[in-house]
Amino acid sequence: MAAKRYSDEPAYVLHRYDWSESSLILEVFTRGHGRIALVARGAKKPSSSFRPVLLPLQLLHLAFGGDAEIRNLKSAEWQGGHVMPTGDSLLSGYYLNELLIRLLARDDPHPALFDAYAATVQLLSSQSTDTLQVALRAFELRLLRDIGLLPALDLQTATLQALEPGTAYVLVPEAGLREAHEDDRASLSGAHWQALQLALGERATFSDTVRACLEVGSELKVQLRALLHYHCDVKIFKTRQLMLDLQAL
Repeated sequence: MAAKRYSDEPAYVLHRYDWSESSLILEVFTRGHGRIALVARGAKKPSSSFRPVLLPLQLLHLAFGGDAEIRNLKSAEWQGGHVMPTGDSLLSGYYLNELLIRLLARDDPHPALFDAYAATVQLLSSQSTDTLQVALRAFELRLLRDIGLLPALDLQTATLQALEPGTAYVLVPEAGLREAHEDDRASLSGAHWQALQLALGERATFSDTVRACLEVGSELKVQLRALLHYHCDVKIFKTRQLMLDLQAL
């Protein structure tokens, strides 16, 4: 039986590893196939057509084939659209990639999440730190929702009772959404949680999710960070540690 071949597949390079003196192993996020591994043979050679295009945070169209766990990259074409982010935006992009590598199973398609990732990458070029942070929170919500790690945000998780709009609630890793206590670092009102739930609905766009995060970005960051650390089994993400190290220099 002939090996399967795919072409014109929208994709982003998440990470790359040396495989030999001349080749690379790529972790790639594709729209139709999810996260997959590809070998780019000869990609490190000066004459390789892969060298200028296999970059992170750049939309590519790939052709690849094979039935093994690591498939063979046949071609890669840059689709243009924006320049490479720099500074904090670049580190934020690497953070997105780290989340996808840690949380997405291979060969598990998430086309809507791919579109949210593409929209977030576009926003990374913004000069506004506030816009960047809000976009990250929106993507984190979409990611957790799509892989089944986010509880319903309009109900108390333990009791399934509806939230009271004027009452404060927190999202905790072990218990889901519950009423806030005095010692909780951050909380959101029931009305804010309900708005976030609506912004994650079937008809809601990524822009809707971004708008819903605008007023609650800092409080939401604390709670989502704890949830992500819990599910990734880490105390701090590598990209965040890198950012802290750079700030300390």
